[in-house]
Amino acid sequence: METISLKELAKSLGTTSPIDAEITCISTDTRNLPEGCLFLALRGAKFDGHDFVEQSLKAGAVAAVTDTQIGDLPCIVVENTGQALLDIGSYYRDMFDIPLVGVTGSVGKTTTKEMIACVLSEKYCTLKTEKNFNNEIGMPKTLFCLTKEHGAAVIEMGMNHFGEISRMSRSAKPTMAVITNIGYSHIEHLGSQEGILKAKLEMLEGMDPEAPLIVSADDPMLRDLGQKLERVVLTYSVEGENAPIGTDVYADDIKEDDGVTTFTICHAENSVLAVLPTVGIHNVKNALAAYMVGIICGMTPQEILCGLAKYEPTGMRQNIMEKNGQTVIADCYNASPDSMRAGLGVLGNYQCEGRKIAVLGDMLELGEHSQMLHAKVGEMAKNAGIDMLFCYGTAAKDIAANAGDAVAVFCTEDAEELTAKLRETLREGDCVLFKASHGMHLEEIITKLYGEV
Repeated sequence: METISLKELAKSLGTTSPIDAEITCISTDTRNLPEGCLFLALRGAKFDGHDFVEQSLKAGAVAAVTDTQIGDLPCIVVENTGQALLDIGSYYRDMFDIPLVGVTGSVGKTTTKEMIACVLSEKYCTLKTEKNFNNEIGMPKTLFCLTKEHGAAVIEMGMNHFGEISRMSRSAKPTMAVITNIGYSHIEHLGSQEGILKAKLEMLEGMDPEAPLIVSADDPMLRDLGQKLERVVLTYSVEGENAPIGTDVYADDIKEDDGVTTFTICHAENSVLAVLPTVGIHNVKNALAAYMVGIICGMTPQEILCGLAKYEPTGMRQNIMEKNGQTVIADCYNASPDSMRAGLGVLGNYQCEGRKIAVLGDMLELGEHSQMLHAKVGEMAKNAGIDMLFCYGTAAKDIAANAGDAVAVFCTEDAEELTAKLRETLREGDCVLFKASHGMHLEEIITKLYGEV
């Protein structure tokens, strides 16, 4: 973080500071208070940062942002400290005149963010959202990591409810944005896909009118936005020459082999061959979004292709590895019908000597749509070209019930029983997909079967 004036910061919040100091860090955690730090007291469901203000000052914080004056301590008093965190992020972001890409979507936003960062890093020192810092607390903390060395940033924004992306976007002020797709994630809180689209489009509320929006032409909820919005909307597709009329960039001649995907990117009158060190049509879509960002930022196709070739899957997001002579596809970070389809597509197309086995767990936060959407995944599994299906969880029984007779199905709600059955069944040469919402903790079953991954 670059040095900022505490008095100027307080002024930007519409209040005053009782002291004059230079700030080099903003923290919400008393365990992380380096010299020159400003402590911001958040109120949460389990902890109230105001209870730790005195402790933070003793630990070295120069002052605290609070929603009430605490004794005679040096407090910058605001109405709401959560909003103040976003407002400070906005104040700090204004210090940097750089391309900042906002990324959201029901599925694929983290992978797309990573690919965009790989591309932009070929031209700029690029800041990106780390871990799961894509909410109203983590996002401004990411902005605070900007320094004068950075030439670009890629900021991921997730949400569960209306208003969250609006507040983050107004803080981050993207110069362009990507919406990967509109699926069913968090439909429990947002009511419908139309509600999800409305929430994702809150991204535009922090953007200048001329800032471009990049979306998938293959998504029926997104493809016509150019006709509905008064801004530049750029589109991409994996449907080759069958892409919707007017698509700006499309992929053709897609081939997967030994964990690598090659495809031709067609843009304007140009065609270039891309190599992506991962598999799945959904990842080609993500790469096309990153390609469009690179083009907007004035990069050459060669620079963009070099960046895409350096992409590496992160964490439990479609991490493909060899374990005990088996190919393991660990994709346990989140799950929705769209990401289940993508995962099953990867498994179905994967070349292996043994059987193709899917281990699918519950998809969470689907509310009243849960039974119907789990049944839909069962239909997908029936037609995915797999040999065996293991279903884990309460809702996953609807996956099993709709998978048909063409696939051998085992269903349980007990993690130990699932682990034992998999250990008994799996053999060398098999390819195994593990896919469920993070709350199902399938990664723990992977660890029991294969050790730490």
